[in-house]
Amino acid sequence: MKIEKYVYMVSLGCAKNLVDTELAAGSMAVNAIGFADDPETADVYFINTCAFISPARDEAEQFINEAVKWKQAVDGRKIIIGGCLTQWDENREFRKKYPSIDLWIPVDEAVNLDKHINSLYTNNQISCADIEVTTPTFLYDENTPRLQLTPAHFAYLKIADGCNNNCSYCSIPGIRGQLRSRPITSIIKEANNLIRNGVKEIILAAQDTTVYTDPTTSEDLAALITQLDQCTGDFKIRILYAHPAHLKNNVIELFKTSKHLLPYIDMPLQHISDHILKSMNRKIDSCEIRKNITKLREAAPNIAIRTTFLVGYPGETEDDFNELCDFIKEIKFTRLGVFPYCEEERTPAAKMKNHIATEIAQERCDEIMLIQSEISLKHNQTLIGKTFEVLIDDIFEDYALGRTYMDAPEIDNIVEITDGAKLSSGDFTQVKITEASEFQLTGTIVNC
Repeated sequence: MKIEKYVYMVSLGCAKNLVDTELAAGSMAVNAIGFADDPETADVYFINTCAFISPARDEAEQFINEAVKWKQAVDGRKIIIGGCLTQWDENREFRKKYPSIDLWIPVDEAVNLDKHINSLYTNNQISCADIEVTTPTFLYDENTPRLQLTPAHFAYLKIADGCNNNCSYCSIPGIRGQLRSRPITSIIKEANNLIRNGVKEIILAAQDTTVYTDPTTSEDLAALITQLDQCTGDFKIRILYAHPAHLKNNVIELFKTSKHLLPYIDMPLQHISDHILKSMNRKIDSCEIRKNITKLREAAPNIAIRTTFLVGYPGETEDDFNELCDFIKEIKFTRLGVFPYCEEERTPAAKMKNHIATEIAQERCDEIMLIQSEISLKHNQTLIGKTFEVLIDDIFEDYALGRTYMDAPEIDNIVEITDGAKLSSGDFTQVKITEASEFQLTGTIVNC
């Protein structure tokens, strides 16, 4: 089948959104629509956007502006905007601001990108009003065409979409819809497909992985991981986006017994002050958070706990912030990120009193990162002389880059292997750590 149109794709935001972009790419791949590495060789510029906070919308606008300039340069070029910005833009502010956009498609329509591209050229012009934006309900399955856009050796496996948590600061339920989980049978089939295609690291993703529930059997995340553990192959499983209020003991126990589950958990805590946690509607208090951390470390003493915090939230006092700083110093998280609160007008937090100045929120972010930098440096220095299995991500002329079990792609630390130029991406390699900085390790190959 002859390829007549080529698309340049941009995927913004989180891993879950990247999966949607992969579904869009899959729809193109099976319908003779090509991929352009350079926008100058493309007929269509597709941007799958993120929009849950204002900085994400600002980033989307930067790419939209680039796309508009690209379109103006050559007659006949088309622009399609998809993803969360289309869902968020209820008042059509962005559609009015960018009238040259040919098509805005909602979250559920990424999987039909091929049809929308063909319609644009068949009908020449489709009004953005022609595609109704409704609350998302779609879930892909193992039969949905998907073109993996990550390196071949790791892939994100979206086990659910949407969210019912309704945290006070968060706009995601209004953008992505209510929680809906895939059946375990579907997830296992997709996992087996990924493993057969060379994936070495399966990264479980959802808005909230720990609340996963099979819609047909009511089995939970522990049951899913147990069945994934029975898949054949040399692969690892990593958990992202675990909500502490929904972390069950049966999942924690799997860190003791699972063959494939990495001793790593990404568990955004957001805060430790009970006053703030309650206001955020996090459905957990500081005592339960501490219990979860203790149980995780008892189950797997070497577990890497990654978390994120939100500072500058309305009503956050100096005492609240100091409590958070003290907690971070006490727990010494393996990996940590922190973000300043961003007001989202459609959320309960936006209506609260005692908003914190943006400058103060940013200062609090900076202070926490200074604390974490010191913690991370001290931790990394204890690793010098030790040997770790490292998954190789990139090969360069003189060295290779990879990750230990403590590190998820793009968000965590890296390992530079100084004698790794002859390795291959996707290799599991034993590496002895020789140097350490705050967010990077350096090592050499251990020849067994």
